[in-house]
Amino acid sequence: MKRRKFTGLAATAGSLAVLGPWAPLRAAVQKAQITTVTGPINASRLGACLCHEHLLVDFIGASETGYHRWDRSQVIDVLKPHIERLLSEGCQTFFDCTPAYLGRDPVLLYQLSVATGLQIVTNTGYYGAVGNKYLPAHAFNETADQLSARWIREWKGGIEDTRIKPGFIKIGIDEGPLSEIHRKLVVAAARTHLATGLTIAAHTGTAVGAFEELDVLAEERVRPDAFIWVHAQAEKDYDKHITAAKLGAWISFDGVSEDSIGDYTMMLRNMKERGLLHRALISHDAGWYSPGEPGGGDFRDFSAVFRLLLPELRQHGFSTSDIDQLLVFNPQQAFTIAVRKS
Repeated sequence: MKRRKFTGLAATAGSLAVLGPWAPLRAAVQKAQITTVTGPINASRLGACLCHEHLLVDFIGASETGYHRWDRSQVIDVLKPHIERLLSEGCQTFFDCTPAYLGRDPVLLYQLSVATGLQIVTNTGYYGAVGNKYLPAHAFNETADQLSARWIREWKGGIEDTRIKPGFIKIGIDEGPLSEIHRKLVVAAARTHLATGLTIAAHTGTAVGAFEELDVLAEERVRPDAFIWVHAQAEKDYDKHITAAKLGAWISFDGVSEDSIGDYTMMLRNMKERGLLHRALISHDAGWYSPGEPGGGDFRDFSAVFRLLLPELRQHGFSTSDIDQLLVFNPQQAFTIAVRKS
């Protein structure tokens, strides 16, 4: 399959000489590691990334979900054309944010990666949003250290009986203020980060929860640059994005759709005009093969960023370097495995 080359710097990433001011960043990235479902790779091999997507999500609840709910071969038949289209748009790496007990299937992700060539990264951690529907029973009784130990084991030995390892931590909270159990999830994620160097991507929403999470991380001596504020687009006070970005957090605008291009353009322009585009991530939060629904339900593809948002950004003065910053270099920095201790 011939893949479209939409970036400039990314297309010549192998040559430091042509990168000018990007050379120090590229030199550092060449030593950095990202863990995909097929194994660790150099961060410089990520290429263009979508940082928050889903291939399969099972919304039935933690007590009922399981691999018996879907047939991997049928899921692959449905998903493969969508992935091939994504590859044709120029995307090379896909961060699958489906957590455990919500349909995470590392074997399925591995099979899809091998079948298509898309680099896929999966996660460890638990999702407490939606009133804790997707938390396993032991999450309510175990301590933060016990939860962290579970997640660290996945990092060290692989998920379940596979050798497939997570490449980041995914947690979820409801709107702040943090409940006791959601605070425990953040603490567990912080301690997992300090033991593994995995970045924490936290389903959050508005700024109340985001800044409470940052406070908890500070108490645990984890720097803000280990934290991705997922669904930051839910916060309509754009100054809050700026404040968190100045602290060092990653600001993830990850609900791009055909109907929201104008909103995302404004948010990204705000980050660029304030000199903070280097802290922004973009994605769709799309996909979602849904077990139990005919044919996996209504699948939303991953094309709006490439087909609609990038042309709109260019119309508003975003350069090729800006686009590469968003899709290539920011994900490399955000997901590089490194302990960020304060």
